[in-house]
Amino acid sequence: MNEHSGRQHHNVTLAILAIGALAFALAQTTVIPALTAMQHAFGVSTSDITWMVSGYFLAASIATPVLGRLGDMFGKERFLAISLGAFAIGSFVSAMSNSLGLMIVGRVLQGIGGGVFPLSFGIVRDEFPLAKVPTGIAMLGATAGIGAAIGLPLGGLLVDQASYHWIFWVSGAMGAIATITTIRYVPESPVRTPGRVDFIGALILAVGLSAVLIAVSQANQWGWGSDKTLGLVGIGVAILVAFVAFERRTPSPLVNMRTLARPPVLITDIATLLVGFGLFGVYVLIPQIAELAKGGDVGLGLNATEAGLLMAPGGLMMIIAAPIVGRVSERIGSKLPLAIGSFLASGALLGLALAHDSALLIVLWGAILNTGIGCAFAALPNLIIGAVDPSETGEATGVNTIARNVGAALGGQVAASIVAGQVTASGAPGNRGFELAFLMSAGVALLAGIFGLLIPVKRIERASTRPLAVAEH
Repeated sequence: MNEHSGRQHHNVTLAILAIGALAFALAQTTVIPALTAMQHAFGVSTSDITWMVSGYFLAASIATPVLGRLGDMFGKERFLAISLGAFAIGSFVSAMSNSLGLMIVGRVLQGIGGGVFPLSFGIVRDEFPLAKVPTGIAMLGATAGIGAAIGLPLGGLLVDQASYHWIFWVSGAMGAIATITTIRYVPESPVRTPGRVDFIGALILAVGLSAVLIAVSQANQWGWGSDKTLGLVGIGVAILVAFVAFERRTPSPLVNMRTLARPPVLITDIATLLVGFGLFGVYVLIPQIAELAKGGDVGLGLNATEAGLLMAPGGLMMIIAAPIVGRVSERIGSKLPLAIGSFLASGALLGLALAHDSALLIVLWGAILNTGIGCAFAALPNLIIGAVDPSETGEATGVNTIARNVGAALGGQVAASIVAGQVTASGAPGNRGFELAFLMSAGVALLAGIFGLLIPVKRIERASTRPLAVAEH
């Protein structure tokens, strides 16, 4: 790997890291407009096709803390390249697949790319000038929302104009470029955290998260109050409680529970889950409203491309918001940007609940919403990084990424369930369901802002400036 002593300009490193982060973020939502086409092509049920999303989130949630920990121990750039390489391979596997099973295998490999966030955050903290760390972290953090917003119109465009296979060819190309440029140009961080890999803890975490996320992803088919759903959630929660107990006792934990129990870390993780919940709930709702036929209780009668384009201005607002939040964070910290962004998102969601009967209104509220979400996503990783020791960056940001993924999975499914429970006499989704779902998301975003105000903060510190030094505890 690249360990040259003459460090390149930090903006070059940031651009390369952003390509990988954006590729992973795009893959979260580009597939959503293609799910119906793939379901028809493979002749499978709705429950089966949801594994295209569930498999991705499961793999990402499991791989993220493991890769973050391995990066802290053996080198962040090395494992960033491995993570991105797996993402690229998975993309190409899905692109060439003509069966659902093989395509899901590709999506699982794509999910391993979830390591891009904790590893990239760690590289920024270790390599950037200290004054520039908040802006670098903010830009990378915001790519999670930017990719989600841009992914919808991009996925719709590719499905309408080419085929769903092109969604994965594009992801593969971005992943390959990110992998090659990472190996060639991203400097290897000199910071190391000695220890062992907690494979038993990783297995327990994988089983617990899998149970919860599978239950959530299948809840619309099984019913939220069904024995299957409640039983699997209960099993998953029990296993995760066992994971916490195990990690508190093992000498080299995958996740340091004492670190996660610190108020700044715990409250930020809760806020992250809430922001993810609100954001991805909206990304389920707006395309539905746009694509429902005109003349009914609700609907604009747009195609997949047009529906996705309604969110494009919001993606642009996220791009604008991220560097501004970074600069603000350099001066006053990230607590207020998180709170203000969450409150702004809550107001926009309330607006969507009250008025969503025209494309112009959806674009307007969506732009305000995504400005707020962009502020929040840019601020959250800075709050985590400022709350932990440099040697804990990978595992702490990895858990924070899990919180966002779990929130996203919950938000999308709960929003879909609310809409499904409010149908018209013809069986089509009713306007009341969308109103209730937007109101719920507004309340969740408001709660995220309140948690943001409660976060105690400190300034980000450097691990070590000595070449190839090992971070001391």
